[in-house]
Amino acid sequence: MAMIRMTTPLGDIDIALDTERAPKTAAHFLALIRAGHLGDAAFYRIVRSSGTEGVPPSIDIIQGGVGWERCVALPSVEHERTDLTGLRHCDGAISLARSAETNATSEFFICIGDQPMLDAGTMPGPAEIGFAAFGRVTSGMDVVRAIQAQPAERDPPGGDARFVRQFLTDTIPVRIEIS
Repeated sequence: MAMIRMTTPLGDIDIALDTERAPKTAAHFLALIRAGHLGDAAFYRIVRSSGTEGVPPSIDIIQGGVGWERCVALPSVEHERTDLTGLRHCDGAISLARSAETNATSEFFICIGDQPMLDAGTMPGPAEIGFAAFGRVTSGMDVVRAIQAQPAERDPPGGDARFVRQFLTDTIPVRIEIS
């Protein structure tokens, strides 16, 4: 296990990274922190299942990182499927966001409540590989919930209709340090 702290204006979030079961993903995230790539990270996207009326995605998460436009220039990591690591997208899980390909870079999300549909093998098609959970919040879920409660009035870069009104009106800066 490796510990990190995410410091936001709303409070701190402490996270234990599972370096044993998700070694590649945890090492990648730690390397991004050490190299300063996450120095100007922010929480910028939220997804709420309430009010979506069955329109995918019906999940509860907060997402952060350096942003969709900048993450493509950062190193990527090979995808570690949850059906191989044994980790699950349960309440407080931290996971790497990814594009349609299998690799991810710097964008991460934290689950609010259990989100089993994000695990490998639960969705059809390209989503079947799931996302790479690699740790869990040990304290600060109240901060995670406070971030998710913020207003989201902005649309995504590029105008992708799947993500309309999921971007925070005001991003929340986050300083990420290894504890």
